[in-house]
Amino acid sequence: MRADRVPVGPLPAELAELASEWLARVRERRPLVHHITNFVAMNDTANVTLAVGALPVMAHAREEVEDMTALASALVLNIGTLTPAWVESMLVAGRCANRNGIPVVLDPVGVGATPLRTASALRILDQVEVGVVRGNLGEMSHLVGVDAEVRGVESVAAAAAPDVVARRVADNHGVVAAVTGARDWVAGPGRLLAVDNGHPMLQRITGTGCMATTVIACFVAVVDDAASAAAAGLAYFGYAAEVAASRATGPGSFRAALLDCLAALSPGDVRRGVRVQEKAQSATPGRKEDGGP
Repeated sequence: MRADRVPVGPLPAELAELASEWLARVRERRPLVHHITNFVAMNDTANVTLAVGALPVMAHAREEVEDMTALASALVLNIGTLTPAWVESMLVAGRCANRNGIPVVLDPVGVGATPLRTASALRILDQVEVGVVRGNLGEMSHLVGVDAEVRGVESVAAAAAPDVVARRVADNHGVVAAVTGARDWVAGPGRLLAVDNGHPMLQRITGTGCMATTVIACFVAVVDDAASAAAAGLAYFGYAAEVAASRATGPGSFRAALLDCLAALSPGDVRRGVRVQEKAQSATPGRKEDGGP
């Protein structure tokens, strides 16, 4: 085995088993996940948290975020409808999470679309010890200075492949980086994972990227290996979307079916359905993805 392929976490075949175990662990422990997130997807992410088996709380007031974060098992920072005041709350909550050993997951929604978004995301990464960053290709490219076009909060094009961008974000910012699209890429210390679960219907409704971030937070709330937890969470979310799409007749029924499937999939279903591959660490050419979910 080449040195650049030596994993520091479980192998993909083991991840299928572990993903099922970790889903069961979430449902058993019901960790509280504190979200400082956007108005567009706030209700969806709260319901997704419940469907996975965790407990959601949405609180962004500067005066209470420290108290709320201290009670949580994971913290989600999502800049989808940011204001300077909310960014200050995110920094306070993030520092509190760091002091208490609580994992922080950042969703840099729309980074690259405006200077405020880019500056805010980089400020959070500079002042908070973030465990996982999840975004589409355009957003993640802007975190490491790779040319990319972001229109609103959607990724249109980028100058580098998603696996390369994931690796750069992980190395430059010292985080686990998840670039989601038609294929999801997760880069962390010593490993690069490709997740092939998912469905194009995820691009037909709003907030699915935010939902994916929430699922990752539910998993890192109960698992110390953040890279493996992120890949397992994305695979579970993508597999739920595959099953939901087979039952849906359009975007509206897909949204409802996705929530139902997240709640109904058993650990055994997840074990049989997830598809994760270990990839080489070198910057090999990869499929160029749009931002997607």
